[in-house]
Amino acid sequence: METTEVQNNDEITIDLGEIFSFILSKIGYVILVTVLCAVISFIITNWFITPQYTSTAKIYVLNRQSNESVTSSDITSSTYLTEDYIEMIQSRTVIEAVIDDLDLDLSYDQLLNVVTVSAQSDTRVIAISVTDPDPDMAREITDAICQASVTHIKQIMELESVNIVDEANTPTEKSSPSLTKNVLIAALLGLVATLGVLVVIFILDDKVKTSEDVERYLGISVLGSMPLDETLIREKKKRKSREKNKKRKG
Repeated sequence: METTEVQNNDEITIDLGEIFSFILSKIGYVILVTVLCAVISFIITNWFITPQYTSTAKIYVLNRQSNESVTSSDITSSTYLTEDYIEMIQSRTVIEAVIDDLDLDLSYDQLLNVVTVSAQSDTRVIAISVTDPDPDMAREITDAICQASVTHIKQIMELESVNIVDEANTPTEKSSPSLTKNVLIAALLGLVATLGVLVVIFILDDKVKTSEDVERYLGISVLGSMPLDETLIREKKKRKSREKNKKRKG
């Protein structure tokens, strides 16, 4: 009865030192899984993911109220209208015009999905980027979008000052995937997952291994212990091994 009461009243405590020692004893598995995840990520990134290239061009839009000079009011109004210009660049009119001009085998949504239009705050410069597996095609599409956007914005807003600041470039380096980033992320995930599994294994292991465990979990004082004879254990294993071999031969 006393033992039962002790078991029911004791709180389950976790010794961080013991967890650390357990993980340290399994450090080989931790390193192996971490390295394995990094190698798998390296292989997948290099051989199974298609490289993407991004080409970027920039246009400048200014809403002039007069043809004589640029006023602060022109600059302010143009800044406020930047979001409108971005929507016009992504409009169906512009995107479908590019599809027709370049004879692309893409729908409006498919092409729009690889187009990024952005503007820095408090500026009238709008950046248009296109991502494609072919760097030359990325440049052609970006240029075509710029030309179509200039025409469309001038027609809708009745503006004259819509100019191309930077023409589209032909990218020489891939924009994605990032080999270094993917390998580091995979290695980190492997490390975290392995440590998590080891901690769970340690917590769920309720075997009594030491005299301290007996006192902690059963509430019984240990009067003495017998030293473990490693020689006897090795001989016992050898006998079992010989018996198995005899059975197989017989």
